[in-house]
Amino acid sequence: MKWLEKYTNYAYALLRIMAGLMFSFHGVQKILGLLTESQPPVGSQIWLGGLIELFGGLAVALGFQTRMAAFLCSGMMAVAYLQFHWKFQLGPNFFPTLNKGELAALYCFVFLFIACRGGGKWSLDKGK
Repeated sequence: MKWLEKYTNYAYALLRIMAGLMFSFHGVQKILGLLTESQPPVGSQIWLGGLIELFGGLAVALGFQTRMAAFLCSGMMAVAYLQFHWKFQLGPNFFPTLNKGELAALYCFVFLFIACRGGGKWSLDKGK
């Protein structure tokens, strides 16, 4: 499978772009109320998280201030996982598949990786 190595930078760029766009859609739902049944109150913790999702996700997708935006998104997802999913419970609720925190945990580590790697190819950061 060594032949795939030459596509590493392209695959990373696609990961960054798609993760950012999908994350920003969660913010669109919270902030604009699109395709959702409820909208959080303006200024609430969930609404502020929606702002980070919307603008942080777009920044990551565009590769603009990628490291800072991805680090902020990663931290927000760590807080979301700890506060809303795990809740520091022991036993079965410790596991993301049972506490419904898989997406939060995955976004946390994907954005941490992006924060460490930077914008790369197809970014406004010019490959930083």
